[in-house]
Amino acid sequence: MITSNPVGDWTWEVTPGAEKVRPVRAAETAIAVWNVLAAHELAIPRGRVNVSARAVGDRRDVLLAVDGVSLEPQPLSPETALSRAMSQVDSLEGDLLVGVRIECPGCWLESGVKHRAEKLFVLQVDIWKSSLLVVTLETYSDAWLTMDTRDREQPEVYAENAPRLATALEEISALFGAAPTPGDPNRHATPTETGFEDPMVEGFSYDDSWGTFEVAARSRLLRSRIPTSEDEYQEITDHPVRYFTIQRGGQTLGYIWASIGDEAAGYEPRTAAGESAFEAGAEWLLRLRAAHSQGLSALAALSWAAQSPPRPDGGLVVEETPQEAPSLDALEELSGRY
Repeated sequence: MITSNPVGDWTWEVTPGAEKVRPVRAAETAIAVWNVLAAHELAIPRGRVNVSARAVGDRRDVLLAVDGVSLEPQPLSPETALSRAMSQVDSLEGDLLVGVRIECPGCWLESGVKHRAEKLFVLQVDIWKSSLLVVTLETYSDAWLTMDTRDREQPEVYAENAPRLATALEEISALFGAAPTPGDPNRHATPTETGFEDPMVEGFSYDDSWGTFEVAARSRLLRSRIPTSEDEYQEITDHPVRYFTIQRGGQTLGYIWASIGDEAAGYEPRTAAGESAFEAGAEWLLRLRAAHSQGLSALAALSWAAQSPPRPDGGLVVEETPQEAPSLDALEELSGRY
């Protein structure tokens, strides 16, 4: 399953020595780690980079923020967007917290088939007061576990993916000359220096952590993009649902749905599509609100929204007639798995 909150994380702290560390070191380090991930297809083109500089005394004091820079093939060559951003940071004075954050698309395997997630890993490199360099790597997939985050055994998936992660972590540790500090146990899993504890032996902290926490987290992320309103359909149902697939440029972004047995309707973002899934979902939720304000039933709203889609950036309906899922949980499963 693909998550919107990390399944686990690892941190390396590097103290370079007496010399001050220039801001560009954050970008150079991030690219070096990216290259390790890329060697195992845990990162693939093209990542998106955010660069920030804050005052150490007050981290709310943002001195510079450059978001959404494309990680080009030679990202620090002269005149690239990332190179220009790092030059801007270099011109700042004072005690700074310099950050470089990369959202890494990557591939995980199932039965030899590659599946792409737009945010398989997130890499954060921070430089504190030109003297301490901190690298944090987060993963947003459970492909490295013997059991997925819905408590189902997946030995084949684990065998295809966990060794890739273990090798990458070992190579990153070799890069820094030190093993990572694994992140704390969380609702999904317990990280170790080379991957994760085996949940078949240790067990999970929560049953079906994906269904318990991730569905609610995705809903909050989605609804944070639109104004609050009481003029909308119910969000949950115990009945089967009909749905349409939403795509843009050949990529599935999510699924708009309506209950067969009551007045529930909504949108399930395809988590693997990343931010685009949530941006599109906000547009489709607003269309459902418009249908609700007209007094349409949930099923009628589904048909109306399919025939009256939002602006093109929101994606388009693929099917001529809706598909059917036996439950909303089954549709949520589909949206979170691939």
